[in-house]
Amino acid sequence: MNKTFGQKVLNFYQGLSLSIKLPPEVEVMNPYNDLEIREHVKKFLRKYFPDTRDRVLVLGINPGRFGSGTTGITFTDPVALNNFCGIPNHLPRTRERSSEFIYAFIEKWGGPSKFYKDFFLTAVSPLGFARHGVNYNYYDQPALLKAVKPFIVKTMWAQLNFGANRNVAILLGTGKNQKFFAALNSEYGFFKKLLVLEHPRFIMQYRRRQLSDYLKKYRKTFSEALS
Repeated sequence: MNKTFGQKVLNFYQGLSLSIKLPPEVEVMNPYNDLEIREHVKKFLRKYFPDTRDRVLVLGINPGRFGSGTTGITFTDPVALNNFCGIPNHLPRTRERSSEFIYAFIEKWGGPSKFYKDFFLTAVSPLGFARHGVNYNYYDQPALLKAVKPFIVKTMWAQLNFGANRNVAILLGTGKNQKFFAALNSEYGFFKKLLVLEHPRFIMQYRRRQLSDYLKKYRKTFSEALS
């Protein structure tokens, strides 16, 4: 019997590790080592990905401390996991700006069940990083980028095997994230086309007054990905 999209994702998460030498003071965040988080992830995947449908991959940068670094679910903080996804948890009741935006968008799309039927939220680097207790992006330091590039390539191929739509992907994060992944996509041919949007954290931190405009822009782009 074929494994479901969710089963493939769960196996991927449970096998994730990064045991390479990183630059000084940079640490890896791997929430999947925590048994409680694994259970929440399992419930989430069983609920929203119980089939073998192809999905459009939506790629963020890498997990942050208060979102998927806490829950194991991309762009989903503990409050969103409970209130929007219907999965009760006893994780710290922290909110993440990116999660706030994403679930505001998902609600306008028609809710998690409708959204996750066609899309899968993930990241260029499926494991996150921290330096001095603060979120650190995979591209923030040339030495870190060089060290993790093979990991990013390997895990991207693995994520395509979930049942990814190879015609198009949505990349969240202009600037350095776009520059790196667009070049990587040209080199390896993961997707035929990339649609790029501003990162949710950027919108919530610097463009919050234009929130409704960005929600409309997201809807237009996500609709394009399905057309």
